[in-house]
Amino acid sequence: MFVVLWISLILICNLISCGVRRSVKHIPDVSQYSLEIPKVNKINDSSFSFNQNYLTKNRQQLWELYIKGNALQLGYNNGALTQNLMQRQEDIFFSKVKGFVPSKFKQNLLRGFLKWYNRKMYLNVRDDFQVELYGLSQYSSDKYDFVAPKLRRAMYLHGAHDIGHAMRDLMVVGCTSLAVWNENTEDGDLLIGRNFDFSVGEDFAKNKLIEFVEPENGIPYLSVSWPGMIGVVSGMNKEGITVTINAGKSKIPLTAKTPISLVTREILQYAKNINQAIAIAKKRKVFVSESILVGSANDKKAVIIEVSPDNFGVYDVANSSRVLCTNHFQSDAYKDDKRNQKHIVASHSEYRYEKLQELLCENSKLNPEKIAAILRDRSGLKDKSIGLGNEKAINQLLAHHAVIFSPEKRLVWVSSSPYQLGEFVCYDLNEIFSDNRLSKGQFAKSELNIAKDPFADSQEFENYEVFKIIDSEISDAIKNGNIILTEGSISDYQSLNPDFWWTYYQAGRYYFIHKEYTKAKIEFEKALTKEITTVPDKDNVENYLKKTIKKLK
Repeated sequence: MFVVLWISLILICNLISCGVRRSVKHIPDVSQYSLEIPKVNKINDSSFSFNQNYLTKNRQQLWELYIKGNALQLGYNNGALTQNLMQRQEDIFFSKVKGFVPSKFKQNLLRGFLKWYNRKMYLNVRDDFQVELYGLSQYSSDKYDFVAPKLRRAMYLHGAHDIGHAMRDLMVVGCTSLAVWNENTEDGDLLIGRNFDFSVGEDFAKNKLIEFVEPENGIPYLSVSWPGMIGVVSGMNKEGITVTINAGKSKIPLTAKTPISLVTREILQYAKNINQAIAIAKKRKVFVSESILVGSANDKKAVIIEVSPDNFGVYDVANSSRVLCTNHFQSDAYKDDKRNQKHIVASHSEYRYEKLQELLCENSKLNPEKIAAILRDRSGLKDKSIGLGNEKAINQLLAHHAVIFSPEKRLVWVSSSPYQLGEFVCYDLNEIFSDNRLSKGQFAKSELNIAKDPFADSQEFENYEVFKIIDSEISDAIKNGNIILTEGSISDYQSLNPDFWWTYYQAGRYYFIHKEYTKAKIEFEKALTKEITTVPDKDNVENYLKKTIKKLK
């Protein structure tokens, strides 16, 4: 076994060496682009400008970035204005990786593997996007050059969602989205809502960035993500095309291809209707499975484009005026897909889908405020209390952001912290992408904002925030084994989130490793009375209970 392992490592290192030699020299041709090196004017600690490009922080603590120009200029403008924020995101991201993989030896192996795995990514990224990434990367930190040169590192980071998804073959995110129109909305117009439940920790989510991009070629658009990102996870263009992405069940591909966020960026920049969006998605080779919900003002409807490394489908509800999307595929192209069918049974995706159906039955004639209430819903089916942070809920209390689109009116509402509970800030794309906005020097249409959820100021929410801190401490106690917790501290921990199965599972594991099997048995049995997130999670609890009972005999 040892010999096989080292032979495998040598082969991987050789592949890494060959792959890196082929890709390390690749630099996009920027000679055809005119460029004015940005000289940023600092207005105050939260406002910066360069010509007609702006970066400012609003009162809801959301960063707003407006940039325009050719691909190279866009990259430079973005990098120059967001440099401090972008470098901070890099620090947070790589510190998280270090936390996951503390061994330097394993870090080196991982770094080498990722270099090899990503060696052909640039062949699947549009030339103009590579040029933009080149400009952006000039403002990256020098301290991570040991990971990869700046341009390749910027490209790798755009595939981080895809790579984590593909390598772990797990549900690392559990996003929820919906689109309604005709008889389902107050005025008949198309409305779309989405929760982006992607978490790299709360520090990573602090600097949310709303980008207003006016490219020299293509359609101006809004995107909600984070500094250093030119791809799109949630966005709408001036033509009223919207995109949101939901992860699906993916098999592990042999090499990285087009990051999904760059596919959706291409749709926003170049599509005016659903057919054009489908054509763009169909010609790109991806390396994970993803649902792309596309809304269209021109078509007055929405569809779901379902992509994977070896399949493609479109879910188009011809006889309905609503589309619901969680984390499984629904089109005919995937009806016999065994991986997708297994995922529906084993994950929390179907449960959230049913919860969406339930909420839509309870709420007729939706408007943006009602959509926000759906995105903030914390209950299980039939309003069952399933614990705060349960991934079976629409609102899992970990969202990076939530967004509501009104494509025909060109209005977008973006949530502010915490999670999707803060005030939803409204933006009018017709106004922003006009000279009128530039003269006013402002972005938000504040009179249309959606109010903060009262839950954010409640004792229950405060308890949940304390619960998360203690949960981390208990995880450390379980991992280390030598940290002793009192029975009272465990009871206090459980009282902070009493309906969540995880609190009893954690207590059971703690008692199990300390050989207090009678107490462990009680906790595992309590966990099984709660709404457990997935079938594998439930199997895990049951297996622990079986092992505990054996220890008691």
